[in-house]
Amino acid sequence: MKLKLLPVIVCTLCLCAFSSGSFAQVDFKPQKELLSAIKKNFKDADAQYQFLAKQIGPEEFPKTYHPNTNNQENSASDWWCSGFYPGTLLYLYEQDHNKPLLAEANRILGVLAKEQFNTHTHDLGFMMYCSFGNANRIEPKPEYKEILINSAKSLSTRFNPTVGCIKSWDSKNPSDYLVIIDNMMNLELLFWATHETGDSSYYKIAVTHANTTMKNHFRPDYSSYHVINYDAQTGAVKEKKTAQGFANESAWARGQAWGLYGYTVMYRETKDKKYLDQAQHIAQFILTNPNLPADKIPYWDYNANNIPNAPKDASAAAVAASALLELCRYADNGKGQEYFDAAQTMLKSLSSPTYKAAAGTNGGFILKHSVGHLPAGTEIDVPLTYADYYFVEAMKRYKEFGVTK
Repeated sequence: MKLKLLPVIVCTLCLCAFSSGSFAQVDFKPQKELLSAIKKNFKDADAQYQFLAKQIGPEEFPKTYHPNTNNQENSASDWWCSGFYPGTLLYLYEQDHNKPLLAEANRILGVLAKEQFNTHTHDLGFMMYCSFGNANRIEPKPEYKEILINSAKSLSTRFNPTVGCIKSWDSKNPSDYLVIIDNMMNLELLFWATHETGDSSYYKIAVTHANTTMKNHFRPDYSSYHVINYDAQTGAVKEKKTAQGFANESAWARGQAWGLYGYTVMYRETKDKKYLDQAQHIAQFILTNPNLPADKIPYWDYNANNIPNAPKDASAAAVAASALLELCRYADNGKGQEYFDAAQTMLKSLSSPTYKAAAGTNGGFILKHSVGHLPAGTEIDVPLTYADYYFVEAMKRYKEFGVTK
């Protein structure tokens, strides 16, 4: 499965970005100093990912690295993060045309392709759209399109019209229907499928899921629960909780970023203002939160009990920065500038030695200091593959503000 990048389209489009939204007429000015740092970041990331490629087996995908034990942790293709590695490779190749990165992307896409038929996960957007979506955007091919359509079909099998959501986690209790805020990130694959096939069923599933989530996942202050447990037979809400956060009523940082990104995409794809309003409400919660540090890299949970000594979560900042760099284009002038400035601060912080790993360290990952699942005692203060992906995406989006139209 070979992918040849066409020079004419290098840096002209961005996956998950701006393809069909209506932009506010604001001229955001990227800082030359940060643009220079981003240029270096891309070069450094090229070297890191060539090193990272040597840390995995033929059928493996990088997951994290444990600096205290110098232990690399990898996964199989069915792990929810498998799409981020090829997606990051392709994003990086677009910047500097480093051929070993493209060769590795081609290789690992072949390993990942079988997941198009995986109906046991809600994460096919992460897995297949961040990978094959990037590949198809760069050079559309019938085989990429087929893989993506099959992935959308597989994802759609997890939708229950009575509940109005795509099931996230399976449960031993047949009456449980678990939906997590992360699932908002997988809807973009469904919008793509409707664009490509003309089949509106994918679009309707995405909109129904987003509406149900907006109704039940959010508190009055627009913070989000992590998990809603619906009754599978009636669709009634049975339980609201925050599995990966500090407490059920706390605001788990990455969950807030997933919601921000997801509803920004919803507005882009539907032009329905209620989604723009929702995204801006979530942004307001994040950016005005009294526990958001000055560097705008959030603690792993905005309500953690040991702030300011709680671990930071670079992955939450990377996702939020990327989302804000799209949302700023849709907002009015004042809000748009606020979002742009906040994302700019996040990128500056993530580009600093505090969060960006030195060459040849960190197992080959770009960013340090992310948190996966602190309550379970896993992936605490380590690099994570999705932190890298959304950091690279955010840098690409920021760089595009400096391209002369």
